[in-house]
Amino acid sequence: MSEIDTPGDEETAIEPQLLPLDPWHRTRGGRMVEFAGYWMPVQFEGIIAEHLWTRESAGLFDVSHMGQLEVSGEGAAAALETLLPGDISALKPGRLRYSLLLDENGGILDDLMVTNRGDAFYIVVNGATKWDDIAHLREFLPDAITLNHLDEHGLLALQGPKAASALGRLGLTPASPDGPGLDELKFMQAAKFEWQGRPLAISRSGYTGEDGFEISVRGEDIEALADALCDQPEVKPIGLGARDSLRLEAGLPLYGHDLSPEIDPVSAGLSFAVSKRRRAEGGFLGAERILAQLEGGTATARVGLALEGRMAAREGATVWSGDRQVGVVTSGGFSPTLQRPIAMAYVERPLGAEGTALELEMRGKRLPASVVAMPFVPHRYHR
Repeated sequence: MSEIDTPGDEETAIEPQLLPLDPWHRTRGGRMVEFAGYWMPVQFEGIIAEHLWTRESAGLFDVSHMGQLEVSGEGAAAALETLLPGDISALKPGRLRYSLLLDENGGILDDLMVTNRGDAFYIVVNGATKWDDIAHLREFLPDAITLNHLDEHGLLALQGPKAASALGRLGLTPASPDGPGLDELKFMQAAKFEWQGRPLAISRSGYTGEDGFEISVRGEDIEALADALCDQPEVKPIGLGARDSLRLEAGLPLYGHDLSPEIDPVSAGLSFAVSKRRRAEGGFLGAERILAQLEGGTATARVGLALEGRMAAREGATVWSGDRQVGVVTSGGFSPTLQRPIAMAYVERPLGAEGTALELEMRGKRLPASVVAMPFVPHRYHR
């Protein structure tokens, strides 16, 4: 999501902020675009080449625009459970969980990752929503709970089947004597490390469907770390374009497109984020509506679509069954891995069964499509 000028009022335009690695990206040929209020690289060598490199080797993504928060204090888990539908109290130290920030009606304000760091809960939120998320958390969390915005930290994502070997070559050491080694981390596990005396917080996670890591690093250290990683033969810098095509192939929703306050977790296919205990007990914002939907279903569902031909469907394309509009595309593009166009859409739930034949309308033309299972490309997480 980009900041835009207000017609006739140039003084209200918001100048995009710079990432800590902004000069580094430009020096390496990054083509910069406005995204989520920042200048960010959309590509370096080309979206398709970067996409395929990440699938085959290891790609380095700068995701420092995302919000890094810490929530701490006695009762922090219980306080977070009033806002998130996950079982935060059962999250063990060194583990992380996907969750959702909900409004009073069960609409999705953001999707996020929560890590139990032992002394605090570390939360990564989307860049375009982070200021609203912080305001929402401050409004609903008790005064006794501390919320810190780690705005002096950057965030790098190293993704791909060779990410572990490349990162392992840097000689990281566990920050505590009993901490796990890098090779001991499995998907959705996290730990703190040191690299040349610099502190790093690393989780084995990401948003590409590939094995990989997200690395929280001080802004003053991020360039040295990015250089060291890109010195490894497996690693190249990758832009926003390939990050989007990778997450689409992985069937992962993008906030502001596939998720919004008008969309609930059940329609979005994210019921897994509402844990068993929370289904029984409720007690989170929007619980009454969401628990009713879990029991009785929803009118629409997020589905994957495979298109015939070569034309890609884009966000906003309408979905048709015969002469009746039955849905709308929220994400779409050409899959470099599958060599065909794919899309995600919300359609009437009875039409969401795998194999259902539908049509997408683009520029006055109807494109044949069929409902397929997601992910489009199998996940390769290190479990």
